[in-house]
Formats: sequence, C-alpha cells, structure tokens
Amino acid sequence: MDIKRMGTRVRAFRKLKGYTQQELADSVGISLAVLGAVERGNRHLEDKILNKIADVLEVSVEELANPST
Repeated sequence: MDIKRMGTRVRAFRKLKGYTQQELADSVGISLAVLGAVERGNRHLEDKILNKIADVLEVSVEELANPST
C-alpha cells in the first residue's frame, strides 16, 4: 500500500465528508499529530486504526488505498 497516496485519499475523503482534522482524529481515537502525519504520507497505520478511519468516513479501506475505486 502506498502510504503517500493513501494519506492524500484520507485527506480528500475527510474534506469531502466535512470533517476537520481534529474531528476525525477524535472520532478515530488518535492524536491530531498522528492524523496529520498520515495525511502527509509520513506514517503507516495499524490495520485497526485504518479500519476506524474508513468506518468514520463511510468508505472502504480499498477506497482509501486505491484511487480507481
């Protein structure tokens, strides 16, 4: 999984759904700093956290990882 591409997609879906970084981080149970690092493509997430992000954003993990979906 390309973490830079995934980070870009997390940011895009977050904005599309109308969440601030703080709101998404709070909903998922991670710090704002961790979410920022994820969105910049500087941090890989555990599957558990990635699944929580996908659930909150109402998308699949595959949608976060693959731009063609």
